[in-house]
Amino acid sequence: MKRTIDILLSIVAAIILFAPAILVAIAIKLTSKGPLVYWSDRVGHNNTIFKMPKFRSMRQDAPVVATHLMEDPGAYLTPIGGFLRKSSLDELPQLWCILRGDMSFVGPRPALYNQYDLIELRTREGVHTLIPGLTGWAQINGRDELSIPEKVKLDTEYLHRRSLVFDLLVLWRTFIKVMKRDGVSH
Repeated sequence: MKRTIDILLSIVAAIILFAPAILVAIAIKLTSKGPLVYWSDRVGHNNTIFKMPKFRSMRQDAPVVATHLMEDPGAYLTPIGGFLRKSSLDELPQLWCILRGDMSFVGPRPALYNQYDLIELRTREGVHTLIPGLTGWAQINGRDELSIPEKVKLDTEYLHRRSLVFDLLVLWRTFIKVMKRDGVSH
């Protein structure tokens, strides 16, 4: 049932968000050099690696590490990168991953392949058995402000509480957070 809902919602979202995605693509091209989309290796279901796209919000010379590990992530943002991140518009290409089945709308955010501490803790708690999400329980309860152990605690809570009703709550609270641009530190 969750997979069917993911497919239907991603098709509807792609149709509704097509025009904004085109505007974002134009803005990226006009304000920075490089590709429109950045593909990163992410850890998915059962710790398999998949390619996850994002509209590029960082310069091409940015290190390939989680932004919270950068000394000054703002120094690597493109001219519109901060806006893309705070509005979550950089996440729009991930609708492709939902259609493919690499991601779901709700689940733990996929770790970068080199976030070994996060991957290890999630595996220990069984979170790695979930399909990663565009949004998740940890994202609406702190996002960039959470430590790795706090994220995993919330991911584990989601693992045990997951249901259609809980996913709808997470989606609704995500919508509110995005509208308020709450919880994004860079």
